[in-house]
Amino acid sequence: MVINPHKLGVHKLLKHIPLNAIFDAPSKARLRKAVNIADLRLCAKQRAHKMVFDYLDAGADDEISLRRAKDAYSELEMHFHILSGLKPPLDLSTKIFGQKVSLPFFGCPTAGNRMFHWEGETAAARAAKHHGTLYGLSSLATTGITEIGKLTDGPKVFQLYVWKDRELVKEVLAKAKEGGFHAMALTVDFTWYGNRERDIRNEFTIPPKYTFNQVVEAMKKPAWTYDFLSHEEYSYACINKDVPADSLAAFVNSQIAPEFDWKDAEWLLGEWNMPSAVKGVCRPDDAVRAVETGFTTMWVSNHGARQLETSPATIDVLPSIREAVGPTVEIIMDGGVQRGTDICKALALGADAVGVGKPYLYGLAAGGTEGVIKAYDILKVELDRAMGLLGTGTVDDLKKRGPGLIKRRHSSARDYPDRYAYERGYGGGVI
Repeated sequence: MVINPHKLGVHKLLKHIPLNAIFDAPSKARLRKAVNIADLRLCAKQRAHKMVFDYLDAGADDEISLRRAKDAYSELEMHFHILSGLKPPLDLSTKIFGQKVSLPFFGCPTAGNRMFHWEGETAAARAAKHHGTLYGLSSLATTGITEIGKLTDGPKVFQLYVWKDRELVKEVLAKAKEGGFHAMALTVDFTWYGNRERDIRNEFTIPPKYTFNQVVEAMKKPAWTYDFLSHEEYSYACINKDVPADSLAAFVNSQIAPEFDWKDAEWLLGEWNMPSAVKGVCRPDDAVRAVETGFTTMWVSNHGARQLETSPATIDVLPSIREAVGPTVEIIMDGGVQRGTDICKALALGADAVGVGKPYLYGLAAGGTEGVIKAYDILKVELDRAMGLLGTGTVDDLKKRGPGLIKRRHSSARDYPDRYAYERGYGGGVI
């Protein structure tokens, strides 16, 4: 018989023993030294349980798409103008889903944020509010719609999967409207669960099972472990609070509808009747049909390279989708973004806004709200610098002139550094 500390009420005792600051001191020191997203990744790796970090860091199968998603940006050169008469800081404001935002990028809706840090989705929402940008909440979030709605009155998008139960769909959509969410994003690339082999090797479960290996790994990461043991066990708060987190896989498998089609999408749009995105587009013909169906926003994504292996890098298909839907349809793109220059290139090649997933989750796993804010800070400074050096003073200017500023070259591996080479003993790093 396996003993569950939460069932014994251990968290109720530990929450009165404030050891978090002691255990987190090394993590905070590392976080302060981080200068880019690759550094935040190492901070997250050193603080988080191995199973949790690998869940965040991994892609599908051999992780070919994951690597290509990042390297695709390195094949795009920035042909800059000179003497543009600009000075920092630039105006990075734009609109997403018709809502004014201070940044043209935001944190993608991602599941189960409390597995990375006890603050979970609230940390990401606070960071979005701090920077005046869009917040995205997953329908598999570990914080409820109402709580997020009270925490931030800024622009918000609610992400929805293709559920079988239409009453469940109606219920969560009604809650999202009541919670002040301005838009809905339907994820359409999750009709099967991707083959994430790191998770299989790690025996990934949410929350962790108390096996010998998981306990050993937990002992190696005292800051994460104390957070986990000193706070309430979490559930998936947006769909059904009666479904415990460790039953997630069974619940999702029973509720996801692989047969969901365009007619079902029409029904869903009729239930929502507000700005809506189809998330998971990688083909121009699908984008055209989505516009014809009634979606207002195309969200170019391959689910963080976690679903179909060898799916294309989103930055590679973005221009063709922009050409197919024309200049007025809103396009969001995510996938592979690690630098502000990556965001700049995506905006130049057809995106109206850019979603980031791993960068802000690395920050969350490394240091909660402080870590997410730092991730946004890093990307904001890098984007401002890239736009200034490129000679574009506003997001609109970048989008208008972008195709003439970004050009593809055929490169070799010697032309750009391996972002994580120092993990394998090549080069240096601050951590």
